[in-house]
Amino acid sequence: MTSSPNTNQPQALSDKTQKVVQAFDGLETDAKLAWFYLVYKKMGSSITPAAPAATDPELAPMLLGDYYQLSDSEQLTIMRQIVNREDSEYSRAYGALKENNQLMVWYAWAQAMGDSVVGMPNDYQPTEAMNNLLSQIEGLDFDDQISIFRTIASNMGYTDVKPIETQVQTGKTSSL
Repeated sequence: MTSSPNTNQPQALSDKTQKVVQAFDGLETDAKLAWFYLVYKKMGSSITPAAPAATDPELAPMLLGDYYQLSDSEQLTIMRQIVNREDSEYSRAYGALKENNQLMVWYAWAQAMGDSVVGMPNDYQPTEAMNNLLSQIEGLDFDDQISIFRTIASNMGYTDVKPIETQVQTGKTSSL
């Protein structure tokens, strides 16, 4: 079972950055994983360390501890489950994190790829769509890049927690 994708884009995203997120959403699962890896390899030093006080690796012991002990095929399966929002133990653990910690998970995995995390195949060639997305990201300012990464990261993983409806949606005022 998969949860429905989060179609609510954060208000902070401009039309330009929303188009990048939509283009990412159009990639197939393994292309999304490869794109994340390539982004972190090119730009990782500026993505997660930008807000070290906003992340807490101890909140994700399964994802940043147990995960490293799994086989390459198990790790790849888990990454795919997270990207596809499947209802699995690891995908739920990821879905329970806030965006900054989700970004930290991808950053940690990208840093460990080829070592304690399954690496990309040596013969992997990015698609034209992936290369276009990488170019678009590189051409944006830091705030836009982070908004995109947070949006993409938060649209992954499984959660059955539903957002609380707003007053506008319900037509009711809150009572004290």
